[in-house]
Amino acid sequence: MNVGGTSVFAGGALTTREGGIDVARIKRYVASQLHVIPRYRQRLAYIPVEGQPVWIDDEHFNLDYHVRHLALPRPGDEQQLKWLSADILSRPLDRQRPLWELWIIEGLEGGRFATVTKAHHCMVDGVSGVDVATVTMRTTPDATIEPPRPWKPRPAPSGVELLRDEVLRRARLPLPARLPPAVTPANVLRSDFGARLAAVWRTLRAGLRAAANTPLNQPTGAYRRFDWLNLDLADVKEVKKQLGGTINDVVLATVAGGVQRFLRRRRVSLSGLDFRVAAPVNMRAPDDRTLGNRVSVWLTALPIQERDPRRRLAKVCAATTKLKQSQQALGADMLMQIADWTGPAMVRLGARLATRLSPYNLLVTNIPGPQFPLYMLGAQLLEGYPLVPLFEHQALGIALFSYAGRLCWGFNADWALLPDLHQFVEDVDAAFAELHLAAGPVAPPAPRRAGSRGAKAAPPSRTNT
Repeated sequence: MNVGGTSVFAGGALTTREGGIDVARIKRYVASQLHVIPRYRQRLAYIPVEGQPVWIDDEHFNLDYHVRHLALPRPGDEQQLKWLSADILSRPLDRQRPLWELWIIEGLEGGRFATVTKAHHCMVDGVSGVDVATVTMRTTPDATIEPPRPWKPRPAPSGVELLRDEVLRRARLPLPARLPPAVTPANVLRSDFGARLAAVWRTLRAGLRAAANTPLNQPTGAYRRFDWLNLDLADVKEVKKQLGGTINDVVLATVAGGVQRFLRRRRVSLSGLDFRVAAPVNMRAPDDRTLGNRVSVWLTALPIQERDPRRRLAKVCAATTKLKQSQQALGADMLMQIADWTGPAMVRLGARLATRLSPYNLLVTNIPGPQFPLYMLGAQLLEGYPLVPLFEHQALGIALFSYAGRLCWGFNADWALLPDLHQFVEDVDAAFAELHLAAGPVAPPAPRRAGSRGAKAAPPSRTNT
């Protein structure tokens, strides 16, 4: 359940006289920003008997453990960075410590450096975006560092204290607060409560159908491949303008074309194949910037049998329009609220059921980003490739991040099941080129930066980093 990704920076003001990167300065900067993300100095504890996890301060917090430093052999290229990123992202986080890491990787050709961020999904989601990557970004090349604010961890409570406090907390709650948020009296009396219940039923019905068995949906292992692709956002918007739909529709149509090519190369028959994607949907209010998850999901079939790119996009648009009308995301959000209320036992049962059913083949998430440059201590962010976690029997996950006129795709894949991940990335690239051509008469797609296509991955490292 790790999220994060790889970001590439120009060296800028962080380049030392020796040509390296001033890692000590970055650490001081991260330390000065930790008060903005207090959970990044907390660890998990568990309430006895029921096993409910809670956050407590880490009395032994050590920033040097979480901010780490590596170097590629100079001049490091993009392929080597992909290998190293996959190796870092394959490793589970230590559940006895705060669930995040920031790796600084120097030695990239052209004086560039990279960061690889890794945090458990319970820490942050892609919409609230409050994590170590965002709090260290600025809209100007300002390189000043404020002194870190004093912090003293609260003593860790004992198991007896955790259980006592939870019992007292629940006993003091008024009756409405003891109910799931979705079914409190205020919500029951809402005029749209019936529609919400109908949305729950439609969501359950969609999730009870198992997705098709494909090479992407086999038991997954521990090791990962990570690859990426960089498209011109103006080209994507031009397709949307000429053929209709939204940017997300264009993305899903592009994925459908890529999957079609990939499965045909694997000699999989597409006839009658119900290939479904899960697309996370933001359920936050516009002014909600609180830490934690508030993301629901759409389940929709992709028209991977459709050879014509125009008709493929039209079918995606029709499917997403129907999803908006069905309020499937609202139903999933209500189910998540009820799951939060019922406790960890029901959540574990639901997770096992969802794993066995496997209601979708592929997760695709699109994270909107700023369309202006960002900086870390004067070093400009050039590209950012996000990572979405893999679930059981989900060998591939796709995450996108739009930034400064680019659409950055991150592909996280199981090591053993997708040795040809680089070819899948090329399939997606070719599918978008086909869609862009169908949207003509427009200019040809902007040329990809050298090395932005998929690259073969190195074998996973078995050594500790």
